[in-house]
Amino acid sequence: MKFGDVVTAVASLVVVDVLILTPLDLVLVSALGFLWGVNVSAFVSGFIAALITGYIFAGKIWEARREAIVKITVLTAALVGVIAMLLPALPAWSPSVREEFQKMFDITTLSKSEWLGVEMMALYLNVFVNVVVMLVLGFIGLYVGSMLRRPAKS
Repeated sequence: MKFGDVVTAVASLVVVDVLILTPLDLVLVSALGFLWGVNVSAFVSGFIAALITGYIFAGKIWEARREAIVKITVLTAALVGVIAMLLPALPAWSPSVREEFQKMFDITTLSKSEWLGVEMMALYLNVFVNVVVMLVLGFIGLYVGSMLRRPAKS
């Protein structure tokens, strides 16, 4: 699988993911609340998007199966990691991190550099979880999706 094909597959996976994620978020957030609704819809849409992408690109994936799936999955996980790194740009990021940290630990005063460390740890944890989940769901989804559409025997 050529690099251009990998990029096209990743772009397709992201577009399909967004198309599934948005309506699923609307449904699940109202049913499960913000925390569970957003997380469940992200997992489900990520898996379904990988499954659909695996099905669409099955012909290209079957050329060098594991290698193609790993390339697509790693590039997608890297993109997800970069997107997750943008979370501190949201205005509620710092206050929510502080609030959650203060709920977990009875610490009322930290210096600015200590709060920065807490926020960086929260960000790294979020990036780590997102990347690992994408690696696992992406690999499984692409593999199963490519299995659903086997190449025609010649």
